[in-house]
Amino acid sequence: MSILPQSTLREDARSLAASWRASLDQASSLPARTSIPSNGQDLTIEALAEFSAATVQSGKTLLLVVPDDEWLPELSNALDLALRPLCLVLPRQDFAAAIALRATLALLKSRLSRSSESAWAVAWDAQRTRLERHAALWQLTLNWSSSGHAVSAWPSQVNELFPVCILPRGHAENISGAPRDVLLVLHSERIAANIPKLLALAKQALLLQDVAAAGGSLAPLDEQTRLNAEYEMLAQELGDMELEFATVQAELAEFTRVYHALVGARMTELDVLQARIASCCADRISADETVLYQAEQAQAQAERSRREYQRFAELDREAEKPFAPTGDLKRLFRQLAQKIHPDRAEDESDRAWRTELMSEANRAYRAGDEMVLREILAQWQGGRDDQTSGRRRDATTRSLARQVARMQRRLTEIEAELNHLLASRLYELFVAASVARQRGRDLLEEMVGQIDAQIEQARQRLEELEAV
Repeated sequence: MSILPQSTLREDARSLAASWRASLDQASSLPARTSIPSNGQDLTIEALAEFSAATVQSGKTLLLVVPDDEWLPELSNALDLALRPLCLVLPRQDFAAAIALRATLALLKSRLSRSSESAWAVAWDAQRTRLERHAALWQLTLNWSSSGHAVSAWPSQVNELFPVCILPRGHAENISGAPRDVLLVLHSERIAANIPKLLALAKQALLLQDVAAAGGSLAPLDEQTRLNAEYEMLAQELGDMELEFATVQAELAEFTRVYHALVGARMTELDVLQARIASCCADRISADETVLYQAEQAQAQAERSRREYQRFAELDREAEKPFAPTGDLKRLFRQLAQKIHPDRAEDESDRAWRTELMSEANRAYRAGDEMVLREILAQWQGGRDDQTSGRRRDATTRSLARQVARMQRRLTEIEAELNHLLASRLYELFVAASVARQRGRDLLEEMVGQIDAQIEQARQRLEELEAV
């Protein structure tokens, strides 16, 4: 791991990524070649993330080919949180790749309808245009994802849906559709035989070589090594999905709180007025069963509105501040979710410990309390991190397979829960309000205006009835 301060590492990574772009632009023939820092994995990973971000910002597409899964979890983590759903990152094994693809699709679907950070607004607008252009493929892919069949093949041109594809050589050679703008091949010396086929997949190509490791080759994967690689990728995907699920839940809770503060009180007042109007009508036509029934229903609706408004008023008093997580808070929560997730537990004692910490982390994230999250991380590192990682290295293939299976199930559960939230009427209203805000309108204030007009009409009607 790097011992450089994060700010210094990031600045060095930007410089390295800029030098790669210069090598591409200045190359007189295809492909361009350059070396990567020896023993500088952290720097190279950060530079790859910076290069990916710059490519997306410039409106271009990128294919980044890696020899194996070794760097994929850390590379995925290094990507900007706002950029991650725009990147297709797949491990070598088809089963693990299918799970990773489903997780990425869930992230992408969740983010599409929400407002994005201003720095990435153009990139997300371009993504919406890309999906409109490939509407049939997008729907086909969503249908595949919702099928839940782990062994079924995903659509062959799924890469067309993403501006950035980060793939091991096996998946990269199966890429289809229009050539990518840029091809980056990491450790090209290890997959020299594959280079001619890869070069046909892009307009520009840069081969990143580790001179000190020249001549190396890919070692065959045994079952233990494969499971370890899948374990690390699943941990990364779990962190992303737990973060997304927690964020959507908190955003909806915050929107619900604001909705009831603005609209709920007025709806309660309107329902009370309508109940009084119905009661007045029933008093005048006491023998009409239909009118009596309508009065009873109106009174019951008014009582439901009153109880619901009271419940949310109490929640509003308990809320310390609106949910508005910073990028640092999101990254910290994701890091914690990856490390302490209960599905990574070795035994029941370990699972209980992780579950307790994960619950605390969720509460702290929703409260926007970065200090508590850091305390949880310190508690974890001081109490269990080294011990559990040591136990996992010594774990049998069978026990590791059980952990992998639990993580796979949890990813499937989160995806289903997230899709359930995204399909709710409340989320539709949340999205509509977000879209209206982007267009300079305040949907909730417009609703308030409409309800106020209805309240005024109901008051006038009630005064007329009571005056008779």
